[in-house]
Amino acid sequence: MQITNLPAIRPQRPAWNRGRIVGQKRPLLQKHVWAIRVRLEIAENRRDLALFNTAIDSKLRGCDLVRLKVTDVYAAGQVKERTSILQYKTQKPVRFELTEGTRKSLEDWLDDQRMIGQEHLWPGRFHDTLHISTRQYARRVRDWVQSIGLGPSAYGTHSMRRTKVAQIYRKTENLRAVQLLLGHTKMDSTVRYLGVELEDALAIADAVEI
Repeated sequence: MQITNLPAIRPQRPAWNRGRIVGQKRPLLQKHVWAIRVRLEIAENRRDLALFNTAIDSKLRGCDLVRLKVTDVYAAGQVKERTSILQYKTQKPVRFELTEGTRKSLEDWLDDQRMIGQEHLWPGRFHDTLHISTRQYARRVRDWVQSIGLGPSAYGTHSMRRTKVAQIYRKTENLRAVQLLLGHTKMDSTVRYLGVELEDALAIADAVEI
C-alpha cells in the first residue's frame, strides 16, 4: 500500500496586523496639535515639545527626523528660520521652515543640560546610540496621541509628516506646493499620500503653473 506524503499541519499564527488599523495613518487636526502642545508645556517636557513641534513643521520622515543634527537647525547663536537636509530615502534635499513657536521650543531644548556637547538634536540614552531610533520616536508619538484620548492604532509617525501638508492642501488645493514640501519627486506620490481622488488631483495640477 502506497503512503502519500501529506504536508505537515502547522498551527496558524495570528496575523501581525490583527486588531490593528492598517494603511495610511490619519493626520492630526489643529485641535489635536494644540492639545498635545499644552500637555507637553504643562509637563515641562522640553525634549518632547521640541521634537513634536519640529516633526509638525519639518514634515520629515521619521528616519530623517531622528537623524537631525544641532547644526541643521542652529547657527550664528540662534535657531534657523529655514533649513534643508538631504533625505535618507531619496538622497535628495528638502527644505522646511521652523515657525516661531518651534524655534522657541528648540531654543529651550538646546539650553537643557542634557544637550551640552551633543552633536545630534535628539541624542540617544546610551553612549553607543548617537540619536534616538525610529522605534523610540514611534513610541513617543503613541504616547502623545494617547495623552489626548486618541486611539494609537489610527495614528503614527506619518501622522506627524502629514499633519501640516493636509492643512495646506485643504486651504490651498495646491498639490505642487505640497509635493515640494514633502520632497516627493513625482506628483502621483503626493496624490497617494494625501488620498486625493485622481480626477480632482489632475484638475488641480492643471490649474497650477510651475
